[in-house]
Amino acid sequence: MASEKKQPRVIMFSTPTCTYCKKAKSYFRKKGIRFKDVDVSKDQSAARDMVRKSGQQGVPQITIGSKHIVGFDRPKIDRLLGL
Repeated sequence: MASEKKQPRVIMFSTPTCTYCKKAKSYFRKKGIRFKDVDVSKDQSAARDMVRKSGQQGVPQITIGSKHIVGFDRPKIDRLLGL
């Protein structure tokens, strides 16, 4: 399909023990959404960057293009991805 839009860049800040992170990853895979997963429990620089962007330490945090979402907010994710 030539008219299909390019998917915006999706980055998810997560931890391995976070239930909502697992749900978000599963949702992205089910919908065929490509995303980069950043484990903030192992990457302290990424954790600081995440907190600087949002003022929040909780995960998941998802960046879609230039928009930042705190938590697994499915309606907002769908809207930003055009689903």
